[in-house]
Amino acid sequence: MVKYFKVGQIVNTQGLKGEMRVYPLTDYKERFEELDWVYIGDDLDTKYEIEKVRYKNNLVILKIKGIDNINEVEKIRNEYLKIPRENARKLEEDEYFIADLIGIKVYTVKGDYIGVLDDVIQTGANDVYIIKNEEGKEFLIPAVKQIVPEINIEEKKIIIDPIKGMID
Repeated sequence: MVKYFKVGQIVNTQGLKGEMRVYPLTDYKERFEELDWVYIGDDLDTKYEIEKVRYKNNLVILKIKGIDNINEVEKIRNEYLKIPRENARKLEEDEYFIADLIGIKVYTVKGDYIGVLDDVIQTGANDVYIIKNEEGKEFLIPAVKQIVPEINIEEKKIIIDPIKGMID
């Protein structure tokens, strides 16, 4: 299982005083208000304290303590903001972290191997799983209980009950 989750990516500077524009990689961008600190990039030894959070359109504007000018933000542009798994929000029943689903093998209810879950599209209504077979062909599977009756993270296995034409 993934030990650290990417919660955002620094995409640009905001002003001259060290604020940064962050593209949130979570379906709950307000979670930045609940975080005290984040890791930046691959530096998992330094906790960067969040000083201020605000929003602009679909972006989060963050101010990190100790990053006080535009040049310092430029140095970390495109880096990911990460948190440890234990700091992530608690999931409800039948909710999963996307990072835990990527790479899981997908089978039909009859036991036929389809491929692996390659990505997840978040539509707002329900997620759509992108399953890629060994030839590289992709299948779009709506993540609803009727089509995806079973997800077993421990066994790294997803069972789908596709309707006619979905994976043909």
